[in-house]
Order: sequence, then structure tokens, then C-alpha cells
Amino acid sequence: MNFKIENKFENARSASFTTAHGEIKTPTFMPVGTRASVKTLSFNELNDINAQIILSNTYHLYLRPGNKLIKEMGGLHKWINWKKPILTDSGGFQVFSLAKNSRPIKNTSIKSEVKIEENGVEFKSHLDGSKHYFTPEFAMQIQHDLGADIIMAFDECADAKSTKEYFIKAMERTHNWALRSKLEHDRLNSKQETPQLLFGIVQGGIFKDLRIESAKHINSLNFDGNAIGGLSVGESKEEMYEMLDHVIPHLSEEKPRYLMGVGTPEDIFEAIERGVDMLDCVHPTRMARHGAFWDKLGRHNIKNEKFKKDENPLMENCSCFSCKNHSRSYIRHLILEGEILGLKLLSIHNLNFLIKLTEEICSSINEGKFATFKKNFFNNFEKWLHI
Repeated sequence: MNFKIENKFENARSASFTTAHGEIKTPTFMPVGTRASVKTLSFNELNDINAQIILSNTYHLYLRPGNKLIKEMGGLHKWINWKKPILTDSGGFQVFSLAKNSRPIKNTSIKSEVKIEENGVEFKSHLDGSKHYFTPEFAMQIQHDLGADIIMAFDECADAKSTKEYFIKAMERTHNWALRSKLEHDRLNSKQETPQLLFGIVQGGIFKDLRIESAKHINSLNFDGNAIGGLSVGESKEEMYEMLDHVIPHLSEEKPRYLMGVGTPEDIFEAIERGVDMLDCVHPTRMARHGAFWDKLGRHNIKNEKFKKDENPLMENCSCFSCKNHSRSYIRHLILEGEILGLKLLSIHNLNFLIKLTEEICSSINEGKFATFKKNFFNNFEKWLHI
């Protein structure tokens, strides 16, 4: 993998590492393409905003169209025609989120129930109620079929409202499954020409002792990288940052650190400042679907009346296609009319905003100016976070 730290500013760092489909420079924000597609965007548009790597969802691709079909089509990269790196999660978060949000499956009386065992997890598809069983080994086999550059160990992301006693059990299962994931991954990796990287996942809720124990254990298993899961799931931002403070000192300096499912400007700054290298979130495209966008002042709603005759771009001096070609007034019209182009233009801008932000953060680390850059950014942005 050849993880190389280029520069540091206290705990924040710029680095790079290699994958089968190219180099990744960190810190980086990764767009989420749940079903092998980042919503409304073409892969040319992702290249235009300099997305280095995208994510896809193991659970959803397993259910439809199926990992075997994707393997027959030459793997995920060839199937979707994306030349850069891809990361796939293990499906664990989606499986367990079904248990948190158990509800009747569309057009049926079947509920999306989940049965957790030490060996694995039985669940019912949210699509049709059919039963499926995930083990750590099976989660590895699916991800090897998909062929992603970076794959994730199978873990249990416990409900944030769980008791500490349950978090202990979930953490212990995560640790057992991490070892089983690694053993199966190593077995599969030894049989293929193109190696894949495997990251372990730290769990433990918002309990300091559990987070430290989990970080030490996952780090000891010598994964290619270490991820921090189970955050930004309902706890306060202060609690999330506190958990990062406890976890990161126990994760190897020589490997990438990945904070899963986090992606607002303020969280990106706080995570990178503590030593995180990689982040992902559906937030930018989800915001777009609600008519929201960022500029240097903060978050705005394009549906607001004040943008009706606004001839300015979404953000001054922004390099994205949306800002170079269209006004706030026009994009507002598209969103109010429910036009897909409006969702695309806001999605392009929001993703570009976060990707360029992490690039600027990387430059500030290289130049020894991270603290100044952060302060200047929030001198404007912080006042408008909740608009």
C-alpha cells in the first residue's frame, strides 16, 4: 500500500497511498455511490470535480443486481466504467439499520427484522422480504466479487440508544468478526492477481473505555487501514469529537484512518485536525435533493424567495460546472419545478465544495498554515451554520 505521510500540522496530516486503481492523496472526501452510482452525476462529472475515489454499498449491490452478476461483468470498475479507486462497505451498517427501523416492507405485511448471532446475521430484504444470512466470510466473498480496491471488515453498528452492556457485546462480536474477515480476506487475496486492501472498524458507541479497547484491538490485527464507525448516528458533535480524541492515538500512524459516514464542513475540519485521512457521507447529495447548498458563508436553501432574481452563481469564484454556467435564479426555478437538472447542479456544487475544501485543507497542512486556514474559514462560515 505504501502509505506515505507528506507533511503534518500537529495531528493533521497530508499523505498518499496506492491502490490497484491508482494513488489516493489524503485528506480526501469520498462521494457515496450507494448502488454503483452517485445520485444524478455521471462519472465524467465526478472526474471533473476531481473525485479520487467513490464508495458503493455491499448490502444493496448484493440484493440487486447481485455480486455474482457484477463479477461476471468483469467487476465493479469495468461494469460502471470507473477507472479510479472504489471502496465498498461490508453491508453491516445497512443490515443493522434495518433492525433500528423495522417497518413493513413495501406492499407487504412483512417487517424487515434482523436476527443477530455470534456466527452472523439473518435479515429480511427490504425489497421483498426474502431471508438472507451474512457472515464475516460471506461479506468478504461478496466484496471480492465486486472487486473494490478497499473493502471493509464485517462489524456490528449497534443502535446509539443501546445500553453499555449491549455495546460491550456488539464490540466483542465486531472484534471476532474482524479477525474472521481478515482470515477470509487473506485467503481470497492470495488467489487473485489484483490485491484488495482491507480496513478494520472501531466500534464502542460513546463510551471512552470501549472506544479505546476497540481501537487497540482493531489496530493489533494489522489491517491495511483503520476505520472509525458508529459515529454521527445521533450523538452530539461534541461527543463525536471526544470519541475521536480517545480513538485516534491508538491507531497506527503508518496507516490511513477513515471516519465513516461523516461529511459536513465543520466535521471535516475537526476530524482532519485530529488525524483522520478519509471521510465519506451522503450529505452533499441529500442536501441537494432538499434544495440546499453551501457557499463560503454557510448553508442556504435555494427555494428561498431572495434567490428568485439572483443572477449570481451558487458561490463566487467556484470552479464547478454549475457555478460557471448557471445562476441561483435558474437553479431555484429548476428545483421548484422538480427538474432533475436542478438536483444534478446542486449535487455537483455540493460535492465540489467538500472535495475542494479538503484539497485546500491539504495545501494548508503542507504550507504549515492549517490553524490559520481553519480560523479564516469559520470567521465567515460559523455565523451561518444553521441557516
